Amino acid sequence: MPQGVPDNVPADGLTTRQRRNQPVLAVHTGDGKGKSTAAFGMAMRAWNAGLRVAVFQFVKSAKWKVGEESVMLSLDEVHRQTGNGAPVEWHKMGQGWSWLRANAEHADDHAAAAQAGWAEISRRIADEQHDFYVLDEFTYPLDWGWVDTAEVVATLRDRPGRQHVVITGRRAPSELIAAADLVTEMRKVAHPMDAGRKGQKGIEW
Repeated sequence: MPQGVPDNVPADGLTTRQRRNQPVLAVHTGDGKGKSTAAFGMAMRAWNAGLRVAVFQFVKSAKWKVGEESVMLSLDEVHRQTGNGAPVEWHKMGQGWSWLRANAEHADDHAAAAQAGWAEISRRIADEQHDFYVLDEFTYPLDWGWVDTAEVVATLRDRPGRQHVVITGRRAPSELIAAADLVTEMRKVAHPMDAGRKGQKGIEW
């Protein structure tokens, strides 16, 4: 399998295997299209490797259906029926987050909902409940000050076990970028919307 050869090998006392198996914090940011799509592709790889996957969407409406959601939940069904892969959970902000359904006051308060969402994720990380997390569009509540970036960075830096985390969204805070192991910036060169074309099924969702 393609593993690549590192440009630099640090004198950290770790073996090649130990270094390769360290958990990864990835950030997909920038103004170009494809940040979430790339993260969901990584989640599919994780599922195939038997890693427990959880997706948390922070800005998209709970009513908005995306193609990757259907695929990932189908993979969860495959796991339950055949044992292949691993469990998959998909949670959307607001009333789509099951732990907020009994808390109606959060429904219209996006900042409070984002804070509650992060608190739930932080709890799951402490409990090592999943192996692979996608925090989709999580940079926005950080950029808007709804969730404390320093707290997020500290929680992710000190997370136990081997839990991989991928965060997507524009304007990723510099502190998050500095803490990440893998950072990709999507830069727009051209987009159909530049020519007045709206998003279409199979491409945008």
